[in-house]
Amino acid sequence: MTPTPAPVPGQAPVPARERAARLLLAAFALASAVDLIALLAGTDAVHTAAKPLLMPLLAAYVAVRGGPRLLTAALLLGWGGDVLLLFDADIAFLAGMGSFAAGHVCYLVLFKRAGTPRARGALLAAAYGIALVTTVALLWPDLPADMRGPVAGYSLLLTAMAYGSSRLGATAGWGGALFLLSDTLIATGVADWPQLPRPDFWVMLTYLAAQYLLARGALGHPLDARATPVAAYREKRTTTT
Repeated sequence: MTPTPAPVPGQAPVPARERAARLLLAAFALASAVDLIALLAGTDAVHTAAKPLLMPLLAAYVAVRGGPRLLTAALLLGWGGDVLLLFDADIAFLAGMGSFAAGHVCYLVLFKRAGTPRARGALLAAAYGIALVTTVALLWPDLPADMRGPVAGYSLLLTAMAYGSSRLGATAGWGGALFLLSDTLIATGVADWPQLPRPDFWVMLTYLAAQYLLARGALGHPLDARATPVAAYREKRTTTT
C-alpha cells in the first residue's frame, strides 16, 4: 500500500472546494482563450463548440465559491443569450436579447443589496445617461424598424445595470462598463455601421472580461445577510472563538 504523503511543514492543505474552484476558473480561462483564438482564425465550428461552455463554467466557479444565487442566475441567463445568438435569425436574436435582459434584472437586484451609491454616483449616472441618449439617437435611423423599440428598451436596462455595478466597487464597475461596450458593438453591427476587423472577437473579448469582472466584484463585496449567510456565520464564529 502506498503511504499517504506527509503534509509539507508550514504549508496548509488546499480545501477540496478551493481546488474545485481553481480548476473551474482555469477551465473558464482555457475555454475563453480557445473561443477567442477561433474567432481570430475564423474557425466557426470551434467557436460554436466553445461558446456554450463559457458561462456555465464561470457560473459553476461562482457556485463553488459560495457566491450569491442571483449572480449564478445572471451568468446562466447570459449563457442562454450566448446560445441563442449562435443562430442567424431575428427571432433568435430577440430571444437572446430577452435572456440577457433577464440577467441584467438579476444583476440590478444583486447590486441593490450592496447599499447606496457613492458620492460620485450622480456624476456617473449623468455620464451613463448621456451615453445612452447619444448612442440610441445615433443608432436609431440605421436600425431596422422592428428592432428600434427592443434595442432602445434593452439599452436602457443595460445602462442601468452598468451604472448599478459601481455599487460593488471598481472591479464590478469596470465589468458593467465593458458589458455596455460589448453590446454597443453588437448594436452597431445590427445598424450596419463600419466594423473593426474581426468584430466578433472584440464583442466576445469585452463580454468575457465584463462577466468575469462582474463575478469577481460580486464575490469580493460584502452584500447583505440574505445574500451571504455562510460568510456571516463564519465571521460570527471567528469573532466569538
